[in-house]
Amino acid sequence: MDELNAKVREFFDGYESANAEFKVQKIAAFYADVFMFGDPQGVRSVKKEDFVRVLPRRKEFFQSAGLVSSKIESLEASELDSKYALAKAVWKMRFERGTGQPVDSQNSATYFLSAACDSFQIVFQIDHQDLTKRVQDLGLK
Repeated sequence: MDELNAKVREFFDGYESANAEFKVQKIAAFYADVFMFGDPQGVRSVKKEDFVRVLPRRKEFFQSAGLVSSKIESLEASELDSKYALAKAVWKMRFERGTGQPVDSQNSATYFLSAACDSFQIVFQIDHQDLTKRVQDLGLK
């Protein structure tokens, strides 16, 4: 289990870094060619090519809300079988607007990972909150 935790941690360190740099193709490389995405509105199948087209708008939205960082606060991994793992992550998103105090938001996500070569790919991501609504509830948009 320690080996699994180390591999999952390494995977998410890279994913966190890709998101911080906002390199679209680098972010996309963490996902399978087709993956499932779930949130409070439901579940849908997403093609990686469609995801790549949406990412710049997502970045613009969060930048306009003042997002300055997204970091993983906690990560728990468990093996489902020899090919799949489950990872539960809590992300800390920091927003800064004007001269006011920063606003931190904790957001949870669960990921189903498929072993791919020496790493993983995300095949199912569940965001446990509506991030757009969260930004609005925080008064950032």
